[in-house]
Order: sequence, then C-alpha cells, then structure tokens
Amino acid sequence: MSCPICGEESVKAYRPFCSKRCADIDLARWLNGSYAVPSAREHDPEEVARALDEELNKDTENGGNGSSNAPH
Repeated sequence: MSCPICGEESVKAYRPFCSKRCADIDLARWLNGSYAVPSAREHDPEEVARALDEELNKDTENGGNGSSNAPH
C-alpha cells in the first residue's frame, strides 16, 4: 500500500502513511479545512436565515439571558 501523501510504501506503525510527517500533513489538511466530506444536501440560504431568526426569537422570549436546553 502506498502513502496517500507522498506515494512511498506505507509503514505498519503509521499505516496508511509512510511516516509521522505524512500522517501529520494529512491531519493538518483535515484541521484547516482542505479536506471536507461532501454533503448531498444543498443548503438554502433563506432556510438557514429563518432557522437562525427562530432561534434568536426563542432566546428573546426567554428573557434574552442566553438560556436554552443545551448543556454548557
């Protein structure tokens, strides 16, 4: 199996990579957003705006103290 970053032969300790360096490069690409898992759903900006407005209105109705059912 070849390393997906540099193409060298993979090493068991870092599989599927050949080294810690290539594993770290791959991790950095995930963390900085270079890689992304595609979504089949297109987000409608109007729908997103409505959902945000609804959440803001709920907060205002609760006294504007930021309280919600979500744990902190």
